[in-house]
Amino acid sequence: MHGVPLLEARNISKGFDGTTVLAGVSLTVDAGETVALSGESGSGKSTLLHILGGLEMPDSGAVMFDGQDMARASDRVRAGLRRSAIGLVFQQYNLIPSLPVAANLSFQAELAGRHDAAWAATLANRLGLAGHLRHFPEQLSGGQQQRVAIGRALAGRPRLILADEPTGNLDEASATEVMDILRELVSETGAALFIVTHSDRVAAMMGRRLHLGQGVIGPC
Repeated sequence: MHGVPLLEARNISKGFDGTTVLAGVSLTVDAGETVALSGESGSGKSTLLHILGGLEMPDSGAVMFDGQDMARASDRVRAGLRRSAIGLVFQQYNLIPSLPVAANLSFQAELAGRHDAAWAATLANRLGLAGHLRHFPEQLSGGQQQRVAIGRALAGRPRLILADEPTGNLDEASATEVMDILRELVSETGAALFIVTHSDRVAAMMGRRLHLGQGVIGPC
């Protein structure tokens, strides 16, 4: 008998300017599971991911994280969950340009009061960043910046990683390498991983695949 999912979306609806983007989306992500969500450009994948991470609110429906409804929680509670339990990886990296790599890596973990210097050093080594810790984001390649973003999301050992097109700006070889590292590190921490991707090849690397089309979720 299955336990309560780590993350569950229940009948999520969202519209913008009179256009329905999500029309009753439901899904679950279990602890330790890896899930890919694909769909056409503009289908609402990123909007759904932002709702799952508490960055946007649905018009209706519930988003349960570990039994708590983030759609009805306060901004403070949602921010606290993102600091301590949910790691976010953005397509555009969202690194802090004024901070060197070392500080970017530890930023979220320090906010959560969970900075672990040994784990941060392990992440830097595994992500190939040990020689770049004093560099600033603008001095890095796109692939290196994405590795920093992944390390930052993992540094606080969250229970869930949400990644929006984590390989969208990378060439095929770099994308495969980054995804291999991401999956290995997520597996070692026991976190669940939910990614949005337009790449069939990347989606095939995950344990389960879903498709978003016409505002609803279906299997691939």
